Amino acid sequence: MLAQLTRDERLNALIILFVVAACGVAMMIAGQGDPLGLHGGVVLAAAVLGIFGVVAGYYAPEPSAARFSQYYDDPSKIGIILAMGWAVFGLFIGDWVAWLLVYPDLTFDAGWSSFGRIRPVHTTAVIFGFGGNALIATSFHVLQRTSGARLPDQLLPWFVLFGYNLFCLVAVTGYVMGITQSKEYAEPEWYADLWLVVVWVAYFILYLRTLVRRREPHIYVANWYYMAFILVVAMLHIVNGLTLPISLGSAKSYSAFSGVQDAMTQWWYGHNAVAFFLTAGFLGMMYYYLPKRAGRPIFSYRMSIISFWGITFFYMWAGSHHLHYTALPHWVQTLGMTFSVMLLVPSWASAGNALLTLNGAWHKVRDDATLRFMMVAAVFYGLSTFEGSFMAIRSVNSLSHYTDWTVGHVHAGALGWVAMITFGSIYAVVPWLWKRERMYSAALVEVHFWLAVAGTVIYVFAMWNSGIIQGLMWRTYNESGTLAYSFIDSLVAMRPYYAARAIGGLLFLIGAIVGCYNIWMTVRGAPRTAADTQAASAEPDAPIRQPAE
Repeated sequence: MLAQLTRDERLNALIILFVVAACGVAMMIAGQGDPLGLHGGVVLAAAVLGIFGVVAGYYAPEPSAARFSQYYDDPSKIGIILAMGWAVFGLFIGDWVAWLLVYPDLTFDAGWSSFGRIRPVHTTAVIFGFGGNALIATSFHVLQRTSGARLPDQLLPWFVLFGYNLFCLVAVTGYVMGITQSKEYAEPEWYADLWLVVVWVAYFILYLRTLVRRREPHIYVANWYYMAFILVVAMLHIVNGLTLPISLGSAKSYSAFSGVQDAMTQWWYGHNAVAFFLTAGFLGMMYYYLPKRAGRPIFSYRMSIISFWGITFFYMWAGSHHLHYTALPHWVQTLGMTFSVMLLVPSWASAGNALLTLNGAWHKVRDDATLRFMMVAAVFYGLSTFEGSFMAIRSVNSLSHYTDWTVGHVHAGALGWVAMITFGSIYAVVPWLWKRERMYSAALVEVHFWLAVAGTVIYVFAMWNSGIIQGLMWRTYNESGTLAYSFIDSLVAMRPYYAARAIGGLLFLIGAIVGCYNIWMTVRGAPRTAADTQAASAEPDAPIRQPAE
């Protein structure tokens, strides 16, 4: 890793790490007696480890000029390993949270393990840790191949990757200490948010610099989606993260907004985090790895661009459907509902485009579990987007809101779409990055696929059933006009479904562990020979050309 850095880049890395260490020391001094000081220690420890790592290899020979004839894939390799590590950790915590709803004593009478603290640990680990690292790693890989250009330097990708993981680490450790802004998908406090802005701006600059250097005049559609993911997430994060800390020595802050304005800002952020983090970025992944694996061009390149602009425009207005029957003005609620229904068109265009791309390659889907991951992801994407548009309708929302139906919908997208396309893309790219002929075990990919599908189906169907039953119980009245069931009655009725959800999550977790083992054994295997490389049917650097439209 360090051998790829020039002497100047190693010096710049040390300067950055010393600045980060100084920030950690300042946090420790200013935050004495406050959780901010503890996080200062985390930041300092991370910086010191980095300094020792750079110093240990500082005097290694400089890389040769031959490096410029090859793509720079080391950050993608480490990003994939980090993504799988976060996946196992996040899914383990998530399944623990699920079992807590069946057996509440599983907190072991410890405050840090309560539902309210470990639930955001789960969401941050799987969304930002697993999903974010996978997006960063694959975006570096896809960007270079579709642009025909190497990343412009070796240091900035590492700053983005490790800086982002430092943010995830600070966020997760903060939750167990009770540090949170109490905003969905935006729980980290002000200092973590500021650090993420720095990292994200560096990510954006790196992406633009590479695109400017491209040797392909055309910007492939995957890069459109990745760029939308980077740019819009930055905008969402900055606006929703506008807070005023109690003091520079305190971890606690208060939102710059209040009341219904704060709620609207939060759900403008929350729904668009789904749109541009959990949808646009992973569509970029799908639009590269699915046709590459299938050996087929995208069915309609024009449809992919129309879908991009439809998603980009419509999604921005949909967040208010989370606030039906609240103090939000009725016309704003209606606006969100209308655009949510309209979203079905560009969303199904992408799902249909992916499935139609597989025409002529269904025999590969039958035989290749990696491609089957991607196919199932496209199916779940179409299903989840239809369900989301349906649930945004006010009369449907009156039944579904605050129930487990929403949880089922979220996980149909998170497990069925996001995780499936990510696992499929990782299984496709790992042999390419590490120059292996194939994954260590095709049978283990098959095992992972069926564990993931079974876990997702059990989870989602359990939550669909429990959510609808919850909604009906909460709105059932007896002859005297009072509620027929208490809230406790609904909890008792939900227990079997909660057990089923936990079992489904456990299957998904076991599948991720199997995937980690398979990837580890692939990485450890012998690289393929030059002859194997030339004979490989799916060279990663050879793009699947699109038809002229």
